Amino acid sequence: METSARTGRPLVTARTAAVWAVLRKELEQHAGKTLTVLDVGGGTGGFAVPLAEAGHTVTVIDASPDALAALTRRASDAGVADRIHAVQGDGDALASLVEPGSADLILCHAVLEVVDDPAQVASAIATALRPGGALSLLVASRAAAILGRAINGHLRAAAALVTDPAGRAGPRDTLLRRFDAASATALLTAAGLQVEQTHGVRVVADLLPATVIEDDPQAVLDLELELSSQPPFRDIASQLHLFARRS
Repeated sequence: METSARTGRPLVTARTAAVWAVLRKELEQHAGKTLTVLDVGGGTGGFAVPLAEAGHTVTVIDASPDALAALTRRASDAGVADRIHAVQGDGDALASLVEPGSADLILCHAVLEVVDDPAQVASAIATALRPGGALSLLVASRAAAILGRAINGHLRAAAALVTDPAGRAGPRDTLLRRFDAASATALLTAAGLQVEQTHGVRVVADLLPATVIEDDPQAVLDLELELSSQPPFRDIASQLHLFARRS
């Protein structure tokens, strides 16, 4: 997520527009209320700082001390250091890091692809949410990885992604797994969460030359938003965004 160097506010791009569109609607439903937000794998605060600027309290859990140090500096520069708490830890340890029923909103972006036990993490997220609390989940898409490798001529890797149960391209793959909408939904449902919305993130943004994006970024953003909720375009996006709720 790109942010202003001066204020830390989000500079919405085609790569993040679909996620922020969903988050903004959730925040609007709680206008005037300070939400307790948990950002699992939140890194340097691309989402955390804007959320804190909107008046919410945010705890960022991340395994990287360097990322958390950058988060602290960014929060200070934006004047929201008092609303952001940094905790070093990884997604697999979430259950031991968060009090049950303590969060109104949890962000878990690009985490389930790399943890040892995604079902355990999803269960810990559900436990950490208050009744009625919501989850913003962002996961890597298997379909996009298949198409990307095929287009670039890596046909054996593409074929491996098709047949591998976890959606991996082989032992050198940096991710432990990838998802489609059905598998991600099933994971959250098993944890006791109800998926309300599914969108594609970076449907076309990763396919376009940089010059095209620079020439008319608003047109790219508008197209991303238009396609993000429409199958089959949604399903070939680089990432899938699921918004779920604890009943």
